Amino acid sequence: MTVIRLSTFGTLATGLDHPEGVAVGPDGTVYAGGEAGQVYRIGADGSVEEVASTGGFLYGLAVDTHANVYACDFGNAAVLRMDPDGGVSTHSTGTPERRMRVPNFAAFDDDGNLYVTDSGEWADDDGVVYRVAPGGATRVWSDAAPRFPNGCCISAGGDALLVVESHGRAVVRIPFEDDGGAGRPEPLVDLGGSQPDGIALADDGTMLVGCYRPDRIYEIAPDGRVAVFAEDPDGVVLNQPANVAFFGPDLDRIVVSSLGGWALVEAPAGRRGLPLRYPTV
Repeated sequence: MTVIRLSTFGTLATGLDHPEGVAVGPDGTVYAGGEAGQVYRIGADGSVEEVASTGGFLYGLAVDTHANVYACDFGNAAVLRMDPDGGVSTHSTGTPERRMRVPNFAAFDDDGNLYVTDSGEWADDDGVVYRVAPGGATRVWSDAAPRFPNGCCISAGGDALLVVESHGRAVVRIPFEDDGGAGRPEPLVDLGGSQPDGIALADDGTMLVGCYRPDRIYEIAPDGRVAVFAEDPDGVVLNQPANVAFFGPDLDRIVVSSLGGWALVEAPAGRRGLPLRYPTV
């Protein structure tokens, strides 16, 4: 298990408006969102460019092969799509029967389907996971992980969606059925005593989970052992580290969003990240 000191972290970018979501594009570019709907593009030198704004409140982000950014916009209750030139369009608002309320995080599969967690109301355990097809057709994919579903990622084998349930203080695995439907969720780890938020997967199966409370990043081994990867009791370096992503030429560093602050911080990961899927949508 890897434990790193706070002194290992450096600042990647500052001047961001309370970023929660952070994502890495196919060319290694880092993206983040702001609480007034900003989409930021971060250069390798830490330079910050605001490439679009939705006027909403951005949570999680995903990126396709053409560097279009798909943002979970709580303020607009929708997943919005930003092209590289800053054009904004609506990708999904849910279904007629179940409109999005708290779209929180999103992950692509190889075929361009976007899995979107909608957290619902805190403590009501009424969250769902949507499946948005490349053309925007949307259906409720699973309602069986309802305890404020939040961060998510596709498993290494592409056979399941790993979902953080923030109110459940847990990570669950929802298998993909042969027909594309959702199987029964399987509990992977209990993170009681914290409020887990985002998740990133290493190529060796290790999960890194950022927490809204306390200011902590967990490292979860493939066998389920849990350790603290990094923690900041003062909330100065890791200030509500909601989301974590692997980045760098070798995907051997992590970038961490600071929901409670104005920065992205980065550090060596001690392992390589699992490459994300960047489909054509």
